[in-house]
Amino acid sequence: MHKTTSGWVNGLLGVVIFSGSLPATRVAVVDLGPAFLTSARACIAAALALVLLALFRQARPKVSDLPALGITALGVVVGFPLLTAMALQHVTSAHAIVFLGLLPLCTALFAVIRGGESPRPAFWPFSVLGSVCVSGYAAREGISASLTGDLLMLAAILVCGLGYAEGARLSRRLGGWQVISWALVLSLPVMLPIALWTVPHELAQVGMPAWMGLAYVSLFSMLLGFVFWYRGLAQGGIAAVGQLQLLQPFLGLGLAAVLLHEEVSWAMLVVTLAAVSCVAGARRYAR
Repeated sequence: MHKTTSGWVNGLLGVVIFSGSLPATRVAVVDLGPAFLTSARACIAAALALVLLALFRQARPKVSDLPALGITALGVVVGFPLLTAMALQHVTSAHAIVFLGLLPLCTALFAVIRGGESPRPAFWPFSVLGSVCVSGYAAREGISASLTGDLLMLAAILVCGLGYAEGARLSRRLGGWQVISWALVLSLPVMLPIALWTVPHELAQVGMPAWMGLAYVSLFSMLLGFVFWYRGLAQGGIAAVGQLQLLQPFLGLGLAAVLLHEEVSWAMLVVTLAAVSCVAGARRYAR
């Protein structure tokens, strides 16, 4: 398979896996709380990553790689999971999912700043227009929704875009699954004490849906999804393959409606469709 085509395939698999993240987080955070959910998912994924690294006898990253791994961990291991868990205490997952329409533009910006990529000038009008559609929707819904939840989601998108671009840049040399694995291991000394400190007092009161949500975000969202995602970004280009994230709102809205019985309004669908259309145009000029 051609390297670029392989990048798009891997990227799509990553997006499909990530699409369940916000609905799963929404279910889990009700009983487990943002701090415990964020730290527990990181610890579980880090334990699995340690096993993988040991089984495949991976060499330790160089000292010069630690800053980039630290940025990756801050963005995708700590920042995005914590901020989205906090946001989902104020807004529904269907509302939060629409903000994912901003991720392609944010990732592309950091691809230029941190990854050294140079999309053609025509790329940016399409990406900006798609982001304006999403931002306009958030502003329109701000009265009936939660400003706190919206601001937390915007912050989550910012740190996630940075973590995606930084991890993808490092994946070109270390490999996709190795990058997320080492980022998880690097965060373990911090996340484990937090998990122990914030563990719910009444574990018996935690429902099965919350445990299933924790299992999903730990295994799929925090580890397996990144195996495909970072590989795809490294192979096909961060700015280009990053546009696949515009499919994530569609998939996520469907899951929120089917699994959580949340309302998916026509406004959400129209805005998501508009954003996808804009980024489809940007994809043509991503390289």
